[in-house]
Formats: sequence, structure tokens, C-alpha cells
Amino acid sequence: MSSAFGQHYKYIDSSKVMGPTKYAADIKRNPETRLVEIKKYIPGIALDIRYATTNNFTHHRMYPQARAFARLPVVLALKDVQDELKAKGLGLKIYDGYRPYSITEKFYEIAADTNFVADPRKGSKHNRGCAIDLSVIDLKTGKELDMPTGFDSFSRKAAANYTDLTPLQIANRELLKGVMQAHGFKVIATEWWHYDFIGWAKYPLLDIPFATI
Repeated sequence: MSSAFGQHYKYIDSSKVMGPTKYAADIKRNPETRLVEIKKYIPGIALDIRYATTNNFTHHRMYPQARAFARLPVVLALKDVQDELKAKGLGLKIYDGYRPYSITEKFYEIAADTNFVADPRKGSKHNRGCAIDLSVIDLKTGKELDMPTGFDSFSRKAAANYTDLTPLQIANRELLKGVMQAHGFKVIATEWWHYDFIGWAKYPLLDIPFATI
């Protein structure tokens, strides 16, 4: 397996992935682009970081810590989403945010279906700190709204525009889609829970361990 610090990779030229040293220099020049912990900016947000557990499609613990990060502009936009949902008695639950590039390599080696896992030759928007996996909860009960599938389902029902669902599942999915799009995010076609931040392309791929953020 490749180094976790961006030195040598199997699938991509290491110059295309920013490791800790280059990242530190980059955010010194551009502090507004830094990775930040979501919970610190949105204290009331719910977390269910599946990759820090064995309750995920790999059945392995992929992250050493149950924490969620994203680029600062992404988190500020998420805060606006949370505020809008809160007025309706709802809130966000985060499954995943920033993902180190070395983990994307591991995902691909476990399940090389690029409809559902990123091709490491291109990297993931998660690796850029610009993608969020999430759902909606009822703030009173803490329960997730009824969605088409669970998180990380490889089913056709996971598609963002799949229609053979209950009216409630469609309504809940579209509620999430509408509020996320209103605040600068776009859902991907194959996963109703995965949203990319518009403007992601200006952020480089990162391989920064959680413990160093």
C-alpha cells in the first residue's frame, strides 16, 4: 500500500497529491481554504462516521478517529444548511467529509466499482475536502428521515433521481437536495447522500492524516 503521506502512490503521480508539508505551506498563504473540523463550527450537527467503525461497506475500520473535516468555505455553507433545516425542526447527520487520498486507494482495492468508489487515478472530491456524505434527522427524536436507502448502499435505489420509491422517501430526498443546492452543493447521480461543493476543482487532492489537522 502507498505511503499515507503523499510520497509514492500506485495510481497517481505523487506531485498531484498534497501531503502535510505542502499543505501547511499552502494554508499559510491561503488560510481561508484550510481544513476545519465540522463539529467545531456547527456544534449541534450529528455525526455518524461509519468509516471509523466496521459498519460500512468494507467491514473494516478505515479511519482512526470518528471526526469529520472539510474546507472552511464548505463548512460555512453547511452551517447555513443546518440553520435553514433547524427552523423546520430538522438537522444534518454527517457520515463522511474530508478523506485522505491513501484511504481512497484502499477503498478502490476493496470495491473497484467506480460508480460508488472514486477512481484513485483521478482522486475523489472527498480528498479535496469538498464532498460531504450526509442525511437529515428529526431534531426531537434524533432519528433519520426515511430515505431511499441507507448510507453507502450499492443499490440502484441510491441514485439521486430514482423514482420507484415511496412518496415520503422521494419527498425527504428532494428536501435534502433542495436545501443543499440552495447553499452551493450538487448531488452526484449515483448517491443521494453525496454532495460536492461547487468550486471543488480549485482545491488540490490532499493526503493529510486526521491527527495532524
